[in-house]
Amino acid sequence: MMQHASATDPAPGPRPELVPDPDVETARIAAVRRYDILDTPPDGAFDRVAAMAARLFDVPVATVTIVDSDRIWFKAAHGLEGVKEIGRDPGLCGSAILRDDALVIPDTLRDAVAADNPLVAGEMGVRFYAAAPIITPDGHRLGTVNILDTRPRSITEDDTATLADLAAIVLDEMELRLSALRALRDEQERREAESRHAEAERARAEAERVAREQAEQDKAAIAAFASTLQRTLLPPALPVVPGLELACHYRTASAHDVGGDFYDVFPLHGDRWAFFLGDVCGKGPEAATVTALARHTLRAAAQINPDPVTVLSALNTMLLTDVTAGSRFCTALFGLLESREGSGFTATIATGGHPPAYHVRPDDSGAVWVKSVHPKGGMLIGAFPQAPFAQTTFSLTPGESLFLYTDGLTEARTTQGAMLGEDGLTGFLHQRTGPVTATSLVEDTITLLASLPDGAGDDVALLALSVPGRHTAPDGGVAATAHTAAAPEHFGQE
Repeated sequence: MMQHASATDPAPGPRPELVPDPDVETARIAAVRRYDILDTPPDGAFDRVAAMAARLFDVPVATVTIVDSDRIWFKAAHGLEGVKEIGRDPGLCGSAILRDDALVIPDTLRDAVAADNPLVAGEMGVRFYAAAPIITPDGHRLGTVNILDTRPRSITEDDTATLADLAAIVLDEMELRLSALRALRDEQERREAESRHAEAERARAEAERVAREQAEQDKAAIAAFASTLQRTLLPPALPVVPGLELACHYRTASAHDVGGDFYDVFPLHGDRWAFFLGDVCGKGPEAATVTALARHTLRAAAQINPDPVTVLSALNTMLLTDVTAGSRFCTALFGLLESREGSGFTATIATGGHPPAYHVRPDDSGAVWVKSVHPKGGMLIGAFPQAPFAQTTFSLTPGESLFLYTDGLTEARTTQGAMLGEDGLTGFLHQRTGPVTATSLVEDTITLLASLPDGAGDDVALLALSVPGRHTAPDGGVAATAHTAAAPEHFGQE
């Protein structure tokens, strides 16, 4: 990924030190204050980003910093013990927040601005520095995600893109934290107002009524918080993939528990797309932590090497080494799509202990052809070191679909009281009479669940991908149908 800079590389041209615009700087400091992040205790989410950056780029030091008016404060620091903040000297972080793109200094001693920075000229002797700014949705640069080394290095465009992705993950965590703080403050203000009201009323009957109402409100608040947290673990919308129709559905078994099912579809370099669907064991905040870790790890690992087996191996290592994951494991399918000349895709899918996917297409007689996609040998993810994973490659051509699901579907009970099972799901797919498209597969499966006596007793996640036939989308425009909310029954289309 990263390479050492050669001593014979030509000296870089002078890099002028940017000067912050006073009005822009005032607005930026206000944004820093709005997130209320300065001088807060260590946070595992930010520490994991710093540790991941150090591992991904093989550097001794990686940090997450917030730039204050007169200092640079370290929210997370990997390999930099005992340092909480430094002065806002020019050359490194102070320069990085003045840019929209990543700042890369292959050799700090050959950079006119960075050479005098204390981290360069001092005992630490930083020789390489790269940083991506943490940019808010309204354009304020709060700080940086940095990687440092005591040796000169070179860096690729893919490396800077990965560093920018890590900065975006930091912002996501800050937004989630800000939302939680606001909800907590609103809840505290509401409770204080109700307490004053209860004291004024003093009547026992009124107090009992208020207590009952409070219990219902707390129940609703818990459900709302669980729903909000669930949304942060799922993509807000499916992307539009040229030549592909996408559809998904997510239903939680309980409005009060955060589930561990997850899925995503995202682009890679070279006209390739990645997708995954998985299930973390258990429910609640602990499962949510592992779900977030799994989703972010799969995305980050795929940007470095999209080979599906390699990606699942990276997740296996992360779950075994990250202390926040505890002893939890997960199952997952990870797939890679590469456009074929003409139309369709070459699909490569790796499995880690997950139920099979299904390759579906209509045959010449009008019946539905269904094939299980289940490479043999894929173990649970996060259960054993050096766990083997298996993958298979096949073509997804016009008129064909790929259907993925979590085990909440196959464990649903039929009218006879037996689980639907893989045989029942295969039979359902064979007997369908509707179109074999991503949207129709997901909609028909939702109808199937609704027809069962008790619905689904566990969370259910569905993801379907289909290549339109010759008469399905003549102009090449394919919509993405998505249910991405945590509410039990929501189905939208964009």
